[in-house]
Amino acid sequence: MERFIVISGCSGGGKSTLLAELGRRGHSIVEEPGRRIVQQELQEGGVALPWNDAQAFAHRAIAMALEDRVSATALHGWVFFDRGLVDAAAFLQHLTNEPVLAALAQSHRYHRTVFLTPPWPEIYVNDPERRHGIEAAEAEYSRLLEAYPALGYKVSILPVVSVSERADFIERALAEASSSRA
Repeated sequence: MERFIVISGCSGGGKSTLLAELGRRGHSIVEEPGRRIVQQELQEGGVALPWNDAQAFAHRAIAMALEDRVSATALHGWVFFDRGLVDAAAFLQHLTNEPVLAALAQSHRYHRTVFLTPPWPEIYVNDPERRHGIEAAEAEYSRLLEAYPALGYKVSILPVVSVSERADFIERALAEASSSRA
């Protein structure tokens, strides 16, 4: 799925803002499964929350990421995912030591280049869906820095620059990758 582009990385590193900019530029975007789950669980009084039942949350995130991939096949052009299956499976594997990451990630591939937002303490904020601190976000980022390359992905760490410059960086990298394959 060379059209499916993952933007992952550190929580609070500017992923959602970047995805919104890519959407404004006419690209299809898929919102982060984790945020959607947290919003739904809070609204319905559920417990599949990372701070209540992290395993149930991770299982729901995997299921939602798989559903997102199926739905995204109907979209045209590049489809940008705010996190995705690898993130959810890496989280579950971290929690349980179940070897779920490699099997899921190999059968459901994304574009070979994954863009990661590095930790950016100056913009990190907590909100109703993000209750963990920057230390937990940085630990997650470290796990993802290992997981994606281990699965054969090329990691491109996004520069700490404005949202529009980040979007330009991604579009340029994808255009160059497309032209070099042609």
